[in-house]
Amino acid sequence: MTVSRRTSFEFADLPGRRSADPLQNIASQSSARFVTLEYTPGRTAHYHPRSEELIYVVAGRGHVWLDGERLPVIAGDVIHIPTGLAHATVPEQGATMELMCFFPHPDLADNIEDTDIVVTAVDDQPVAGTTRPTAGPKEKDHE
Repeated sequence: MTVSRRTSFEFADLPGRRSADPLQNIASQSSARFVTLEYTPGRTAHYHPRSEELIYVVAGRGHVWLDGERLPVIAGDVIHIPTGLAHATVPEQGATMELMCFFPHPDLADNIEDTDIVVTAVDDQPVAGTTRPTAGPKEKDHE
C-alpha cells in the first residue's frame, strides 16, 4: 500500500492550470492527476481514446462541457466521462477549481488527445444554482 500526500505532489505549470501526478512513483495499472484550474476565457476540449475518466470536484464551481452539453458542477460532485467523449472543465469567472482525475489506463500521455474545440464559460457568467445536477452525461463514444 502507498499513500501519496498532496504536500509531496510535483506540479507542472500548464496554460490555465497546474497538474500533478500523485501516482508518479508507483507501479500502477491506472493513472491519476490532481489539477488546479484557474478561470480563463476558453479551454481546449480533449478526449481519452483508451479509457473512461472519473473526476471528483475537490473544490470550486464551474461547468463541465461533455460533447456539446454543459452541466454545472460544484465541490463534492463526481463526473463520469465515457471513453472517447470530448470534454472540458471550466471554472466560473473569478473562481479556482481543484479536481482529482482518475483513468483506468496506466499511461495518461498515451491516453489523451486534444481537439480544436474551444469551450468558454457560459456567457462568462457564474454557474447558476447551488444544487448538484440530477442528470448525468449522455452515454456516447468520446474522451
